[in-house]
Amino acid sequence: MTDTDVDLEKVPRLGLRHLQALLLFLGLVVNTTLQFNVGVAVVAMTNATSVNVDVPHYNWTEPEKSYVLSSFYWGSALTQFAGGYLCKRFGVKSVLFLGSFGSALLSSLTPHGIYMGGWRAYCCIRLMQGLCQGLTLPCIHQHLANWAPAVERTRLGAFAYTGFDCGNVLAMYAAGMLASSSWGWPGISYVSGAVGLSWCMLWLLFGANRASEAPCIGRAEQRYIIGDLQRSLRRERKMAIPWRGIFTSAPFYALLCARCADTWGLATMQTELPSYLNGVLGLQMHSNAFFSALPFLLMWAMCYVYLIIADVLLQGRRLSLTALRKTYNSIALWTPAVIMMALGFVEATQKPLALALVTLSVGVSSAATIGSELNTIDLSPVHASILSGILSTFTNLVAMLTPLVVGVLVQHPTERREWQIVFSIAATVLFAGNIIYLIWGTAETQPWNDNDTKSEAGSEFEDAKLEIAPVETAPAYEKTRTAA
Repeated sequence: MTDTDVDLEKVPRLGLRHLQALLLFLGLVVNTTLQFNVGVAVVAMTNATSVNVDVPHYNWTEPEKSYVLSSFYWGSALTQFAGGYLCKRFGVKSVLFLGSFGSALLSSLTPHGIYMGGWRAYCCIRLMQGLCQGLTLPCIHQHLANWAPAVERTRLGAFAYTGFDCGNVLAMYAAGMLASSSWGWPGISYVSGAVGLSWCMLWLLFGANRASEAPCIGRAEQRYIIGDLQRSLRRERKMAIPWRGIFTSAPFYALLCARCADTWGLATMQTELPSYLNGVLGLQMHSNAFFSALPFLLMWAMCYVYLIIADVLLQGRRLSLTALRKTYNSIALWTPAVIMMALGFVEATQKPLALALVTLSVGVSSAATIGSELNTIDLSPVHASILSGILSTFTNLVAMLTPLVVGVLVQHPTERREWQIVFSIAATVLFAGNIIYLIWGTAETQPWNDNDTKSEAGSEFEDAKLEIAPVETAPAYEKTRTAA
């Protein structure tokens, strides 16, 4: 028996690969909370929501608020691509630790910075947090590619990415509760920073770059992971990054459009939802925190529903992986697009309807995790972190632009018609992005994963069809190696 053969009966059902997925889940919870609690914090800073009268508040203008909300992405857009390179060069463990540690430490220093420099200091701190966290997302993709056997990739990847949704819930609800407590808005930064630093310690203790480097992994599980990934790992050491193949790949550009569209829609809700609920619906901080978190709570719960359904469809060979990804992505982008168009016409007096639409719009969008978020690993397991870095650079530019656009369009937060324009733009972007993904997207591993693509640039655009249909063959990743 070689290192590429394994007796599947000896492979533990819960092993070190699952611990790595759990660590990624917790890491995403922490980093997402650090990233998105700013939406609640800005509302709290400018509305005197704390019961503690000693907590200061500020009279920032709408453009100044938009600068604060977008400043994180000024930094993260600069380091996303570098993160993909660094985690391949130095390993995921050290890069993910440094990025998360830096962001958590800066969060702890945020209140003191605001006391001294106001919104400009807050922008600088958020920019530096973005520089740190820009390194982390490519690490998530690469760590999954290093640890998840192909047959478990959707399951482990989707579970890890539910940390994003859990983090959104905490960023909205826990931040709102802290802001309305005696701690006030500074408590948001202190608690988020402390939790982030605690995760960094766990990651140092239990994280490992690869199964071959993990000291506590069982022999059977190590063979199971290495046997599935060894060929890709050998090629990775030999190969240069196929820049030409990547930047002439139609599926890659389709994925880029889908991710940018999803980011525009989600960023609109993540950064602006507290302002919309406070301005148009007139909700106070306690209610605002709950109703801001509710959509993301549904989003988190739906992740597991989508995951179970995806497992059933793939194991039963009812859909190919490509068809599954396109179906889920259509749910994630087109459903919110329709709802956002409707939301713009809801009157301020129709609070229950508005809250229901907002909750449903965000809740169903978690299908994008399976629909397109994990597609980088499909296209190129060897270069997953590089693809993630490129994609994240562009999606961060989109996320940076979104609050700036809202800051220009919404001069009076209580005016429903101004928000109607915001939601209409988001719906249009979501619809167009998924059209492109349906035509040119795929879950097939690309030729340039192994070598530079030899096909003519743009040849993949030929015979494109707009369809979602099952195929007769089973997904390639369902094959496992057994002992001779």
